[in-house]
Amino acid sequence: MVIEGKILIVDDDQDILTAGKLLLKRHFSQVMICNSPANIPKLMSENSFDAVLLDMNFSPGESSGAQGYNWLKKILEIAPQTVVVLITAHGGIDVAVEAMKLGATDFVAKPWQNEKLVATLTAAVLLGKTRNEATELRHTNQLLAQNTNNTQQQPLLAKSSVMQQVHSLIERSAPTDANVLILGENGTGKELVARELHRQSLRADHVFMSVDLGAMSETLFESELFGHKKGSFTGANEDRVGRLQAANGGTLFLDEIGNLPLHLQAKLLTILEQRIVTPLGTNKAIAFDVRVIAATNIPKQDLNDGSRFRQDLLFRLNTVEITLPPLRDRIADIKPIANHYIAFYSRKYKKPEKTISADALHIIKHYAWPGNVRALRHAIERAIILSESEQLSVDDFQLSHLVQTSTTSEPAVQIAKETAELNLDKIEKLTIETALKQYRYNISHTAKALGLTRAALYRRMEKHGL
Repeated sequence: MVIEGKILIVDDDQDILTAGKLLLKRHFSQVMICNSPANIPKLMSENSFDAVLLDMNFSPGESSGAQGYNWLKKILEIAPQTVVVLITAHGGIDVAVEAMKLGATDFVAKPWQNEKLVATLTAAVLLGKTRNEATELRHTNQLLAQNTNNTQQQPLLAKSSVMQQVHSLIERSAPTDANVLILGENGTGKELVARELHRQSLRADHVFMSVDLGAMSETLFESELFGHKKGSFTGANEDRVGRLQAANGGTLFLDEIGNLPLHLQAKLLTILEQRIVTPLGTNKAIAFDVRVIAATNIPKQDLNDGSRFRQDLLFRLNTVEITLPPLRDRIADIKPIANHYIAFYSRKYKKPEKTISADALHIIKHYAWPGNVRALRHAIERAIILSESEQLSVDDFQLSHLVQTSTTSEPAVQIAKETAELNLDKIEKLTIETALKQYRYNISHTAKALGLTRAALYRRMEKHGL
């Protein structure tokens, strides 16, 4: 059986080269010979060898092995992963030990035994392939990590003072390995902040692994995070590496951590404290090294409720806590975000880049945006697709059904247009109805958007029979 492998034999004795090639070419797919070590750099620049069989003495009367040591060092400088087997007529345990210290993989004495030489080179070739595959895999993982880390389309645009404070927290905490908990409503950019923390961290060259706990079923939690062995449960048809192990050396982003049931919170806490994971179907514990960033849209007061979220896990996660303000509280950021997406979707749909009218800009600055940046993004995408003019107008955004946060009379005027009459009671009723629907009948959010207390909103709802 011929093994797929490329071997280089380096020796100043032509008889040794000939004998070695005749023997090894019966067992390996390619065998090259070299009678002068000075040719090694050129040969290695033009070829990738799975193993090198290197003589230790090249000058007449030389027996110290110093020349072999010297060329061994040079070979490993050229290609550190090269598997080198040293060969000499002056073998001894001291020579072998010194060779191994310098990076040799094995040692063969002249005259060799054919079976032993073939066995030694077979092991060397397999080791060389394994090293090469590991190197290629490491480089591939680095490229994948870079690609993953550069996938965000939306930079963390921030001109408002509240977002400048967020940036300050990111810059101070990113270079550390401290766990970070990001709080904020849906669509405020929690994952963008997590990616920015990773980008500015010492782990930036490693993977950023995002896990959406809100979309993960309880039955798959352990398999997804911890991994499993083939046959460990029904449907486990092959081994699977868990997310914690896959993110080793990098950052693990646990999104929607607040949706995790209490009994799974306990398991997660244990894993994060011990920093070891045991895949399903095995008793072998595997150590991992990740930086944990978690995020949730659950208000802080609800997280502080021990019946909903384990307080010991909360303490573990929020070494640093970053709260993202809703878009309605960072009006100064709306224009740069809008301009970014106008340019982005103009390119995506191959349309001339449009500007936004003053009226439209005023409108989008004074809407509640319950979906925050995500909702603004979708509104701009729709406007780019539907607009027939060079400038985006109010009508292109189709936002009349949303509740505005402006304290001026403009919301009332808009509602009045919809009701076609200036009846204050009807306008108030329609405004409250619209707000309730927009906020899915969440009384606290609706009251805040309307500038009312919860009690005042309840009184008006009772007044209008809502």
